Amino acid sequence: MVTEFDLENLSSGRFANRAAGSAGPARRYDGYVLRRVAGTVRRYGMFVPGSRVGVAVSGGADSVCLLHLLKELAPEWDLHLTVLHLNHLLRGEESDGDERFVCELASVSGLPFESTRVDVAGLVARSGGNLEQAARGARREFFLDLLRRGVLDRIALGHTRSDQAETVLFRFLRGAGMAGLAGMRPVTPAGLIRPLLEVTRAEVLEYLTAEGLRWREDASNLDLAFARNRIRHVLLPELVRNWNPALIETLAGMAAVAADEERYWAMEVERLAQGRLVERGGAVIVPADWLAGLPRAVARRVVRHAVAKAKGDLRGIDAPHIEQILELTRSLEGSGRTQAPGVDVIRSFDWLRLAPLAEVRPGRDYEIPVTAPARVNLPAGGVLSLELTEKYEETRSAASGSIVYNRGGFELDRARIPGSLSVRNWRPGDQYRPAGHTRDIKIKLLFQTARIPLWERRIWPILTCEGVIVWAASFGPAAEYAATESSPVILKVRKLEF
Repeated sequence: MVTEFDLENLSSGRFANRAAGSAGPARRYDGYVLRRVAGTVRRYGMFVPGSRVGVAVSGGADSVCLLHLLKELAPEWDLHLTVLHLNHLLRGEESDGDERFVCELASVSGLPFESTRVDVAGLVARSGGNLEQAARGARREFFLDLLRRGVLDRIALGHTRSDQAETVLFRFLRGAGMAGLAGMRPVTPAGLIRPLLEVTRAEVLEYLTAEGLRWREDASNLDLAFARNRIRHVLLPELVRNWNPALIETLAGMAAVAADEERYWAMEVERLAQGRLVERGGAVIVPADWLAGLPRAVARRVVRHAVAKAKGDLRGIDAPHIEQILELTRSLEGSGRTQAPGVDVIRSFDWLRLAPLAEVRPGRDYEIPVTAPARVNLPAGGVLSLELTEKYEETRSAASGSIVYNRGGFELDRARIPGSLSVRNWRPGDQYRPAGHTRDIKIKLLFQTARIPLWERRIWPILTCEGVIVWAASFGPAAEYAATESSPVILKVRKLEF
């Protein structure tokens, strides 16, 4: 059923707050709901004075209530409201009717209106996936784009306490960990806010009825083909009737406790991760033995932190994915691979690498002519520095046992290098005689001895003179080109990380 909004009530002033002492049921719900929402706004610092706030309005009861209440609260914070609507084009004329309805609501309210249309069904047909998830993703991208471009400071969403309970139950059934059970945040780092999160759906409906306000019903919200609808209309009511009449409050309360836990742990994990999680080339590198040595509860949170850094979010990441990644750190073989939604995880020697699945990897081979002194930007990240000096400085060689993952240096005798130089990546079969050694060694063997992870090898910088290797990162100069105390001009080579 589609119920049209009573625009006459709006234009006659019923959108305004009722005066204290008014007769009828509106007095109770008007005061209670408005005070509750105002308290939520203050508690979580949702606005600063003068904020430009987008109000996401689908036309349904929750979003209409949200718009009504924020219009009432706007003078207190000097809010500048804009009504936002996304037409998913999923229900033909009904979807277009929703858009017209919200546009008219904005007009009667004297507020600017911004909408967009997304063919969600077409997106799913082209790229696959879940229709619900695609619709949520389209809305989220619409909102975040407005925030990223600085058009708005905050975007208010109409999620209620009932939505929070359904979300927690849904995530629990999917096997979410503590972070998932924290549910929806009142305020997100991106700028999304949920002022109705402490008001139930029943209270929203009572309030709208008392105010004489109407809304539109989306028939798809009754379709039990969607998992969330089955939870809302079948599972949760059954649990409330037969197990816990206060289950909505119980679930929402658990979400609040879990959210407090997560806020503490977020700070603690950030502290633990400093100096341990290294971001390089779009990926995150973690010492596997350090991760394996952490208490299991801490390790899970560090892995979630690393995944979030690698893929940009934690959407689709559940507890079983975290456990699979942790198992790699306990592998006695020191190697392995697993994947979770949107992230690829590789274990090699002492390191774990997490990278987005859509990562653009550098070209397999590169070769760049170079004339010292110079600083060369390497295609895979980092800089190769070549510096000329007349003063010899003693340097520990590879033979002294100073091979350390991702460190490089050592000096060359410039006079012994007659031709032009080039820097290129390592290639299978490369070998040379490092200073301090008596024979040629395959660089692949040096990689294994130094426990260089697989993902670093292909991009490993090698300095050549007319095709002959004169220096390799971490392993130093070739013996025949190494500087000595009598070398008149020294070529210092360093690989720098940024």
